[in-house]
Amino acid sequence: MTAFKLDIDADGIALITWDMEGRSMNVITMDVIAELSGLVDKVTNDAAIKGAVITSGKKAFCGGADLTMLESMGGIYADKVRQEGEEAAAKYVYEESSKLSQLYRRLEKSGKPWVCALNGTAMGGGFELALACHRRIASDNAKTRLGLPEIKVGLFPGAGGTQRVVRMMMPADALQFLLKGDQLKVDRAKAMKLIDEVVPQDRLIETAKAWIKGGGKGEQPWDVKGYKFPGGLVYSKAGMMTFPPANAIYRRETYDNYPAARAILQVVYEGLQVDIDTALRIESRHFAKILRSPEAAAMIRTLFVNMQDLNKGARRPAGVPPTNIKKVGIIGAGFMGAGIAQVSAAAGLSVVLIDRDQETADKGKAGLHKSLSDRVAKGRMKSAERDSLLEKIATTADYDALKDCDIIVEAVFEDRKVKTDVIKKVAAVIRDDATFASNTSTLPITSLAAEFKEPKRFIGIHFFSPVALMMLVEVIMGKETGDPALAAALDFIRAIRKTPIVVNDTRGFYANRCVLNYIREGHLMLQEGIPAAMIENTARMAGMPVGPLSLNDETALDLGLKIVRATEADLGPEAVDPGMKKLLEDMVEKNQRFGRKNGKGFYDYTPGQPKKLWPGLADLLPKKLTREEIEALDVNELKQRFLVVQAVEAARTFEEHVVTDVREADVGSILGFGFAPFTGGTLSYIDMMGTKKFVELCNRFVKKYGERFTPPKLLIEMAAKGESFHTKFAPKKKAA
Repeated sequence: MTAFKLDIDADGIALITWDMEGRSMNVITMDVIAELSGLVDKVTNDAAIKGAVITSGKKAFCGGADLTMLESMGGIYADKVRQEGEEAAAKYVYEESSKLSQLYRRLEKSGKPWVCALNGTAMGGGFELALACHRRIASDNAKTRLGLPEIKVGLFPGAGGTQRVVRMMMPADALQFLLKGDQLKVDRAKAMKLIDEVVPQDRLIETAKAWIKGGGKGEQPWDVKGYKFPGGLVYSKAGMMTFPPANAIYRRETYDNYPAARAILQVVYEGLQVDIDTALRIESRHFAKILRSPEAAAMIRTLFVNMQDLNKGARRPAGVPPTNIKKVGIIGAGFMGAGIAQVSAAAGLSVVLIDRDQETADKGKAGLHKSLSDRVAKGRMKSAERDSLLEKIATTADYDALKDCDIIVEAVFEDRKVKTDVIKKVAAVIRDDATFASNTSTLPITSLAAEFKEPKRFIGIHFFSPVALMMLVEVIMGKETGDPALAAALDFIRAIRKTPIVVNDTRGFYANRCVLNYIREGHLMLQEGIPAAMIENTARMAGMPVGPLSLNDETALDLGLKIVRATEADLGPEAVDPGMKKLLEDMVEKNQRFGRKNGKGFYDYTPGQPKKLWPGLADLLPKKLTREEIEALDVNELKQRFLVVQAVEAARTFEEHVVTDVREADVGSILGFGFAPFTGGTLSYIDMMGTKKFVELCNRFVKKYGERFTPPKLLIEMAAKGESFHTKFAPKKKAA
């Protein structure tokens, strides 16, 4: 065996230690399933073995299934469809994907007591193994997290998780746990009855064995005659108070875009009406169906496989030694600068936070203290953690304090003159081997680098707001940026536990080019007379996290107007939409509506109340549709406009070599601006539709709505050949 170790003590208790060779984390693979199957057989059939304890030899118990295994299953399925037909291919997926569920059921019905000794984090299929055991004991490790997060990659627990959880707790609580994919601390998991005991780490195995020696039975409650579901029958008053509201909430939150979420509702609903064995077969059948869905394939590829590649340094230049980053300089103590300081200090780095004077720098740190204190008050952080973080941040107005910094990030006002002044001051003190980064969101890096003494050490590092919550960081290469600067930037981003994408220099880079098209589409719909509420709702129905008007409020309307005017000044009046410019001028200059920051934008923000669309917005618009015209609008077409206008811009950036890696286009679109996650990202959305159909849709929109939907030449050529982005431009994997 290469994944497990077996020791049987004098009392006949088997200790099975999961410790995969050559991996830092235990994961479920076909080899693991085969080895564990052999161990279940041994425990079941060996009369000398009284019971088994399974634990891990690593810091964590299990990270879940190796999703590359499931991804490859999708490829085999497609091949079998072509070679053997749909029925044979579907049968293959069902048989392969149900093996783990069947194994856990054999363990559960072995007649011998099994105890899962959770010494650390257990996710997905690893936690489903724990649920199949007859007792679950966890060590009191504050870092341990337990959960079934499959929904976040377009799947659902398919090894018995949905059926066992709903037999351990009330259906409403079980559905919330399954649909949110929460990761629980051990005390919360115990309160929810998902684990039975929490003990000190040094007593974990001893306690597990003692339960078996004390007469612990190898029988689950749902296999005992007379067992009753915690929430009663589906067709009861309690059931009717659970499932209809759950369905309504599901539709409100997902707009039926996520097949896996729908499947969770269905398998729980159906599974509670039958015995456990039938319920497990129902779960397996739905799991096999979801595994074959385009949404699951796209989400697994983007949100697991590709994101993992990027986090592990897929774009880091080869041959550049690791950068030992210990100290970070940040210029600008405003909202963005303070956020960068926070995540840097949280990663254990020393931070120098600079602003124009000591008072302003201190004010930035004080704001950070307040926001962290709010987290302490809500129980999300300990006061000692807050104090330790803040101690790592030194505030000053003296640029000499940057002399020993390994990397310096400017996060000052989005104004070329202001940034140029900062660049010159930093150039006078920066170390010869340090990297300088600009946190600009739109200004071209190459032109800013021209102000620096060594452009090869100048790079763009574009954080998204709010920095602490947004996982993406966009790294922008200037024309002269060197590999050491890129390596340093990626090492810094990895240190602060963010996901990087690397793009080449252009106005707006990648993320802003796409998302500004989304916001602009909302503005153009307003000018067409489409009601603001309909614009916002259809955008969310399309899968976007917030509507374009709400997003514009968050990013600030006055900033949007400045970007429009800066673009017009640099590229000429034809580069901006006059209607969009006038709308922003009316909002910002005539009505002093800057967005959420001053409580007035497309929405009104009254403290303590939900935001509401501003009633005066309609008076600014050039056109109003009649009720009949509004009822005649094609909602599906409105949804498509929002996604297509972003995806076609992503295709343009790919043609222009702004983005050069399909993984980064997709990951960046979901993490950076919330492009509908169920699609797998902008380029996956095109591939899912098919390039030919996508180009046809673009051309139809061009005739109806304008040139902004024009597909690039690359996309037209791919459509003619029936090519897709993820086959034509599949990235080469780095050698292990």
